[in-house]
Amino acid sequence: MDIGYARVSTAKQDLARQLDALAAAGINNAHIFVDKKSGATTDRPGLQDALRHARAGDVIVVHTLDRLGRTVRDTLNMVHELRERGVGVRTLADPLAVDTTEPDSPMAQLAFVMLALFGQMERTYAAERASHARAVATASGRRTGRPSVVDPGKLEHAALLRANGSSIREITTKTGLKRTTLYRHLPPRPSGPDNTHS
Repeated sequence: MDIGYARVSTAKQDLARQLDALAAAGINNAHIFVDKKSGATTDRPGLQDALRHARAGDVIVVHTLDRLGRTVRDTLNMVHELRERGVGVRTLADPLAVDTTEPDSPMAQLAFVMLALFGQMERTYAAERASHARAVATASGRRTGRPSVVDPGKLEHAALLRANGSSIREITTKTGLKRTTLYRHLPPRPSGPDNTHS
């Protein structure tokens, strides 16, 4: 029996393309398991259900190999454990076809290792690109990440206190705003002998 598995990284992403491909491959909807979880997490109940459901002679079918494992080692270990149980793995849309039900095929083995490696490399490069983009934005004075939600009334009060000579400690006490928020939103006080502890 073929058992389908589909995964997207976030709840906002759509599983439709993977599910359509699995259905087109003739996999019964009752035998398709899904996760809306990052591949970096081990908490993937859909995958665990698919693995428990699989019996000797079954094949786990995924759209692409990177849907299955977190890293090359993780993917290789999973496929090895499945092979020992007599369960195969097949992909539908990878540029190099993977089908571990043919264990003696050198090309199938090569395709599997290469695709797992490329998947991990792409995740690494994506993380590096995101890190570089954050560094460039920070160097340009642009904030990154989630937008801050700060009460404008409290900020206005804080700015008034600052202008009247209150220290950061006094402002945090009176407004309830955190120091980091104040440093982010208030202009720095001009340096001088009376302002060294502000």
